[in-house]
Amino acid sequence: MTLSSSPERSSKRVRIAAATAAVAVGAGLFAAGAASADHAAPRTDKEIPNLTKVTDKIKAYYGDTVDAAGQHYASPDSNYAKQVADIEKKAKAHLEGVVKKNAKNGPVTQGKKAKPAIVLDLDDTTLLSYNYELQVGFHFTPESQDAYLKSTDMSPVFGMPKLVNWAKAKGIEVFYVTGRAEHQREWSARNLKNVGYKPVADPAHFFLKNKKNPPAYLPCGATCTTVEYKAGTRKHIESQGYDIVANFGDQYSDLKGGYADRTFKLPNPMYYLP
Repeated sequence: MTLSSSPERSSKRVRIAAATAAVAVGAGLFAAGAASADHAAPRTDKEIPNLTKVTDKIKAYYGDTVDAAGQHYASPDSNYAKQVADIEKKAKAHLEGVVKKNAKNGPVTQGKKAKPAIVLDLDDTTLLSYNYELQVGFHFTPESQDAYLKSTDMSPVFGMPKLVNWAKAKGIEVFYVTGRAEHQREWSARNLKNVGYKPVADPAHFFLKNKKNPPAYLPCGATCTTVEYKAGTRKHIESQGYDIVANFGDQYSDLKGGYADRTFKLPNPMYYLP
């Protein structure tokens, strides 16, 4: 989620020129409108959206706002913010149901007691990469991401700190699972804390890609695809006695592979990660 890019994952990142219709994304894994990649070769130029016009539409969708220093930010009054709020409303209703059920019956999954948990991607799920993307002209590189994360905190995705902090206060454990590289752990944990996420992103609750020393619970080791890495990590979390009641991500690859009772897809028309 996951900008969510370690060098190995980001090398697979597919930048897209998505039309405005590709922006509308609802809650759930197969909701309509996710950014996607079409690898069929266009037969004529008419089949290719004009890149400048697409960029303008993306800016309009995010309610592009420029501060005195020339930095670009998304607006809390934007259509993006409104769409996110609608997804969060659905997610909270689901989590309220979980809390109510557990208060009555105790947390039970597959006949065994398990503590409820949520899993969240980072980039464009908990932290908004819009400012970074505008700085680099939607042209990601590991080097530019490192330079940005070292010195700059990304803004939170509108409303997500409130939802996540509420879940934690209600007894739902919070885990962060990102495709960012292990060496970005300190910068990422700092960012989460500084923008208001109260669940601590300590090593037991914060998973990043570690290509040099992949964990033993991932059979694919250093060669994991995004889906294998994220699903395998969720499987590991559940093996520790948790029931992942909701999984949040901005890419379908954040959400596929099982080990979650329900998925919530956050909108992201800026890039696509297989």
